[in-house]
Amino acid sequence: MLQISCRKLCTVVSVGALSAVFASAQPISSPVHAKTLIALMHSDLRILDPGFTGAYITRDHGYMIFDTLLATDSSFKIQPQMADWKVSDDKLTYTFTLRDGLKWHDGSPVTAEDCVASLKRWSKNETMGQTLMDFTASIEATDDRTITLKLKEPYGLVLESIGKPSSIVPFMMPKRLAETPPGQQIKEQIGSGPFKFVQSEFQPGVKAVYEKNTDYVPRKEPPNWTSGGKVVKVDRVEWIRMPDAQTAVNALQSGDIDFVENIPFDLVTKLAANKDLKLETLDKHGFQIVGRMNFLYPPFDNVLVRRAALLALNQKDVLDALVGNSEYYRVCGAVFGCDTPLATDAGSDSLVKGNGIAHATKLLAESGYDGTPVVIMAPGDVLVFKAQPIVAAQLLRRAGFNVDLQATDWQTVVSRRASQKPPKEGGWNLFFTNFIIADVVDPVVNILVNGRGRNGGWFGWPESARLEALKDQFARASTPAERKKIAADIQAVVYDQVIYVPLGQWRGVGAWRKSLSGVLDGPATPIFWNVDKSE
Repeated sequence: MLQISCRKLCTVVSVGALSAVFASAQPISSPVHAKTLIALMHSDLRILDPGFTGAYITRDHGYMIFDTLLATDSSFKIQPQMADWKVSDDKLTYTFTLRDGLKWHDGSPVTAEDCVASLKRWSKNETMGQTLMDFTASIEATDDRTITLKLKEPYGLVLESIGKPSSIVPFMMPKRLAETPPGQQIKEQIGSGPFKFVQSEFQPGVKAVYEKNTDYVPRKEPPNWTSGGKVVKVDRVEWIRMPDAQTAVNALQSGDIDFVENIPFDLVTKLAANKDLKLETLDKHGFQIVGRMNFLYPPFDNVLVRRAALLALNQKDVLDALVGNSEYYRVCGAVFGCDTPLATDAGSDSLVKGNGIAHATKLLAESGYDGTPVVIMAPGDVLVFKAQPIVAAQLLRRAGFNVDLQATDWQTVVSRRASQKPPKEGGWNLFFTNFIIADVVDPVVNILVNGRGRNGGWFGWPESARLEALKDQFARASTPAERKKIAADIQAVVYDQVIYVPLGQWRGVGAWRKSLSGVLDGPATPIFWNVDKSE
């Protein structure tokens, strides 16, 4: 149970202010002796369907209550999770066998039919899933525990697709939920994962509560990123929201909350001196900042205007505003991430050097741009999304763009970016987000590198037959050298057509009280299994 003490916090904020902040975080019916971990996540949770959006907070929610057939370890190797697998000698048939003891939260057994339906729904709106299905001849449940996937031709990324750790994850759910069209949200939060969602205590944007799933049977292997045994050691996990960063930090120091996913960079030194806290970067690979334009409407339906916008932007200004401390960021024009096997800076000169404004102004004048407002969504409630739109708006204005910077919150961005309405009718022209490097590391996993337009493309909906043809070549390539060459060609298209704008990389710093033990690093999400709390 959350107990509020003002011994330390009241020196900074009043008792009344604290009451207002924490009132909504009080559990409705939390057991008196329940071991409860209270966490402040990077964003508030509103959308609960992890197949509906790639928003990381929704993905994090998904990992609490759903499970996956396969998983990824810290060496980026695929491991069994809900299922083991066998591959035929001709590499055309993959057979997955569900392990014993799998139950949905409503008590019914997990079946292969459930999992087939889940994979089909996932593949409708996710880049790796789409590519996998392009190579798939059939996928079916051959008995209650067996899933058989047959390919038209060998494809080397089958396991990597089903075991992908982030963005739109292939979570398993009951067939009745998996049959929900991808454009609609599922109506229930029934998974087979290590926690159960407490629907009665959910307050969208304020609090989400999870209870230990006592029926969950963990794997025997030790936990490693999203793979291995998901052993839950607390009774409850509560996610709460505090939009004010200073209030959150004060609450962490006083012991009123246990865990903060991202702390302000300017407070790292101060908090590191607190003997009761531990600070650590849990995702060592970090995030790539990206800007995404809407290809459907003016002005960014014009490639010359997109190129002018690309020239106007630069990474260092954005990174300085967002992070400030160069220890935690890196200027890097690699579309597929710095220091990855496919990394190259080709085509990114103006972004990394910040020398494109004059050229941007000239090109914008030549493009025929008529002053159409550029509607930029600017969320102000999440620390890691605040700076990017503000800096971009300033840079675009310097180049001659008419910018309409619209203040909003992150969950509104998450919902609104899915709209294909014109900007004047509630749509948009430009938004910014962050992707972990595991989500951009190659052309198949990178959801932004998609040229399918309105038919299966990600928000922004660029259409490029050339991009799709190159991705198909990449998927068929048999050697690392071939893949690297094709990836360089894809990066050339990304910059030429301004498919998206990579704005550098940064690493976040998490903080938690030393009363927590067993906090794991990972490629995707704060992991709450394996975490214990001493009283």
